[in-house]
Amino acid sequence: MREVSQWPGVVDVVVAREDVAIYFDAPPVLDVAAHIARLRSAPDDDVAGREHVIRVVYDGADLEDVARGADLTIEEVIERHAAAIYSVALMGFAPGFAYLDGLDPRIATARHETPRPRVEAGSLAIGGNQTAIYPFAGPGGWNLIGRVLDTKMFDECGPLLALGDRVRFVR
Repeated sequence: MREVSQWPGVVDVVVAREDVAIYFDAPPVLDVAAHIARLRSAPDDDVAGREHVIRVVYDGADLEDVARGADLTIEEVIERHAAAIYSVALMGFAPGFAYLDGLDPRIATARHETPRPRVEAGSLAIGGNQTAIYPFAGPGGWNLIGRVLDTKMFDECGPLLALGDRVRFVR
């Protein structure tokens, strides 16, 4: 990503799980296809990432449903969720929305078929085999299992989490 961001005219690079979007300030003046072909042999960025310990309360509206679906007690779901060390795999959906890998497969839960019209900022959720924290209030279809305490996920400096960061949740 570092190499791409240095190409002439690049204003933003957005990395997804299997795609990369490159935004230019004007139509590119370089041979994009040739540059992309060279990336195949370029070394990966060293993303050291930061470590975050985020305090949470497990009291989400869907916690009981997640437990029932996994055939676990609520406490077992909480223990499994809090035991993992998550890594920021990608950013998307909304500014600062970090998709976190590392969820115990036993508590992976499909997203809701119909999203809620409003999920509060700071809500802790499970969607498929990932977990996330909603950085802003807005619509959302993930299973709400709790909320963060004392942590702003997005402020005037931007998102708290970035690619390569590691996250641990504590009660």
